Amino acid sequence: MSTPARRKPISNAIFHWSERLEEWMAGSALPLWLHRGFDPETGGAHEQLDGRGRADRDCARRVRVQARQMFVLANASLRGWIADGEWRVARVEQFVARYASHPSAPEGYVHTLDNRNRVADTRRDVYDIAFFLLACAWRFRAFGQTAALREAEALTRYLDTHIKGPWGGWLEGDYDAPVRRQNPHMHLFEAFIALYDATRNGRWLARAGEIFTLFESRFYDSRNGVLLEYFHRDWTPLSEDEGQEVEPGHMLEWVWLLYQYSRRSGAPVARYTRTLYDNALDTGQEKDTGLLFDAVTVAGQPLRRSKRCWPLTELVKASLCRAASGDPDAESRAARAIEALFEYYFSAEIPGLYIDRLDADNTVIGGMAPASTLYHLLLATAEVADYTASLKTGVEAVSG
Repeated sequence: MSTPARRKPISNAIFHWSERLEEWMAGSALPLWLHRGFDPETGGAHEQLDGRGRADRDCARRVRVQARQMFVLANASLRGWIADGEWRVARVEQFVARYASHPSAPEGYVHTLDNRNRVADTRRDVYDIAFFLLACAWRFRAFGQTAALREAEALTRYLDTHIKGPWGGWLEGDYDAPVRRQNPHMHLFEAFIALYDATRNGRWLARAGEIFTLFESRFYDSRNGVLLEYFHRDWTPLSEDEGQEVEPGHMLEWVWLLYQYSRRSGAPVARYTRTLYDNALDTGQEKDTGLLFDAVTVAGQPLRRSKRCWPLTELVKASLCRAASGDPDAESRAARAIEALFEYYFSAEIPGLYIDRLDADNTVIGGMAPASTLYHLLLATAEVADYTASLKTGVEAVSG
């Protein structure tokens, strides 16, 4: 993420924690996952590692994890953090084509596989498709794979032909679902922006604009200044009695995405990003630790006091956006969020390993490291590396 280099940082904390995070990612996390996180026989990505850093071969596999790991490999390869990314992506592609292609829709994928790579769930899911679109963007951007753009075109046609929903947006997939969610649309927003960045074709930015309109008209609760998660078929929000909730991590993820969209489109978003950021911290952050609750009520009361790892990565990204927009305290918040990742979620015994969730008392739940979390961690690392690089350039330009 490029940012205006108009001042020196408040302290050296952001440089220190940026360097530590990049060293952890490039020197520990990626080597661990490249060694343990992929099946050497099939090339497919494992669903998770256990607390000793070993592949869990007994659990089912979500097919979206294959797409997330292709994104990780392509992004890391483009940054020079790994050396054989294109070969590894090709291996994952071969795995998906062999095991996860949909039996009745060659342009689509099944939802899950069992632990022997047999199809367990044939649903075509919009959340899954969003991550395959993101992977397509980065496969083209990193490796120039034009086949990836053809795949993105086919997936988008399928979305528009078969899963387009009433009153805008898309349904959850090719199946009946009790609610509609903002979350798959958020990741489509991310994927369309990435496709625009990869191709500079304005129609991808226009597709992102469709989702921005949904955000303004449906997802954003202007009365309470929060992001709503669940909706009826006609996009009317669920009540709290029906299961409505607010996720601070998603609010922060939208801060980052809205900032990215604004930089490319010129759309004014500050009235949303300021409010979402401030409310996510005011209502969603545990005061003593700085960790983020998994969910709060619309009114801001803790609903689920468990705390997953990935919302902290979104706090890093959102804080960098707020810092670039002039918030004098946001840089230090990003640094403290990285510090909290090391303190609460990164393994001290096995370099590169992490845990997924803490309970209300900050005790580890489960002890597994989902492969899907690596996507969040890599994005946060890339964003803070770019941010501090731009600051260094600015400082050097001023002093020179």
